[in-house]
Amino acid sequence: MQNSNKITFSNPTFTPTSPRTWPPLLTLTQASLILNISEHTIRRWVNKEKRLEATRVSTRGDMRFKKEDILKIIQEGIKKI
Repeated sequence: MQNSNKITFSNPTFTPTSPRTWPPLLTLTQASLILNISEHTIRRWVNKEKRLEATRVSTRGDMRFKKEDILKIIQEGIKKI
């Protein structure tokens, strides 16, 4: 007899142009693809210009970015300083 009460969750594939597929915390590469800028520029925004806040994870200090922060940058537009 099959279990008809089985719950399945869909896990959408990450797509830079579709915010609903973005996880709550984005990697440096994902943020770079979404904003269409280099990873180097994002690191500069975090470390020198303080334009973007990063959460550090792991012992290596990998950066993660809040989905809301990336959406805010998109809404405000990327401005050159």
